[in-house]
Amino acid sequence: MSDAINLRPTLLVPDWPAPTNVRAFVTTRESGPSQGDFAAFNTASHVGDNADHVALCRRLLQKEIGDERPLLWLNQTHGARVQQFYQPEAADADAALATSNEYACVVLTADCLPVMFCNRAGTQVAVAHAGWRGLAGGVLEATIAAMNTDPDDILVWLGPAISNAQFEVGPEVYGAFVAVHPDTADAFDHSPYRLGHYMADLYRLARFRLEALGVNHISGGHFCTACESRFYSFRRDGGKTGRMASVIWIN
Repeated sequence: MSDAINLRPTLLVPDWPAPTNVRAFVTTRESGPSQGDFAAFNTASHVGDNADHVALCRRLLQKEIGDERPLLWLNQTHGARVQQFYQPEAADADAALATSNEYACVVLTADCLPVMFCNRAGTQVAVAHAGWRGLAGGVLEATIAAMNTDPDDILVWLGPAISNAQFEVGPEVYGAFVAVHPDTADAFDHSPYRLGHYMADLYRLARFRLEALGVNHISGGHFCTACESRFYSFRRDGGKTGRMASVIWIN
């Protein structure tokens, strides 16, 4: 399969007040070479997709950046480790930070929340993979700590994630947050489907964590991967699906 122009991904560009030298996008599944359950632009190599199609998507993704810098791929573990330097093999981490134009940072999601960060000067960018485990485990706190700057100097954009209307969780998820921060109970509604379960709001949970750190410039957070067909959704698609790539770099 060739790298034809009509195979280019359809991109979602963050609407946030980032400096002009900070570039970012999220891929969607609206166009690309991926087939079947993984249509149309899957860059994840761990989901059972055709390896040649994944490799092509990664080449096409590289072209969207516009230069030859590498992408820093992660082996995401639902943890809180932040990768802060480039390495060619996938690092075990759930966030990545760049302070130069050496490489682009990327995380893969399909319901979990991708969170993009930059400072006002455009000299730092980061992206985190924040599902409920990562949020509870402190991935946002770890990313802010790695940036090592005044939290009021940090801009954040919350990308496509599953909405609370579609995200039913058990009492263990509720407890993981509320036992530590009782105020986060506001991010959970009682499920209308199952007794003792909750509808969890990842966006509210992320905002709570960020605001508690002093980060107040937060954009985005109005998507639903399970409701919008342009996104992959692990829950909606029964686990057999691709991943969106959230990419950020310093131009």
